[in-house]
Amino acid sequence: MVQGTIEKVIQIKQRMQVARDQQKSYAGLKRKPMEFQVGDRVILKVSPWKRVVCFGKRGKLNPRYVGPFKVLEKVGSVAYKLEIPQELSRVHNTFHVSNLKNYPIEIMDREVKRLKQSRILIVKVRWNSKRGPEFTWERKDSFKKKYPHLFTNWAS
Repeated sequence: MVQGTIEKVIQIKQRMQVARDQQKSYAGLKRKPMEFQVGDRVILKVSPWKRVVCFGKRGKLNPRYVGPFKVLEKVGSVAYKLEIPQELSRVHNTFHVSNLKNYPIEIMDREVKRLKQSRILIVKVRWNSKRGPEFTWERKDSFKKKYPHLFTNWAS
């Protein structure tokens, strides 16, 4: 009976290892390495801090990224220390690479999003990335406050 139990445990461990290897190969396909150099300008994902710091609007219209911030140093293989302003003093200044994104290069397009009672102006932003250009739609009013120099060529 003990021998049968030992064989079952070995079989379970082997099956778990096969499943683990399979999941690792799937996850590796979607994972893309990102690296930044000291002095690069990056923006930070807001979602991990929603309960810590308020960034203007609440809910769906809350900004997704804040910044830009300067990279001060690389900490380990996947973390970076950033130069953050005093208003974010409650947040630690070292961040995982998954919460960072390159600073935007230019505004590509603009659009008006129509809701039941209102209209929201949104802009399509091209981000500079190691894996090529990336595009996101952002609210024009909040984006213009953060990056006014990107709107010099656009009429209001």
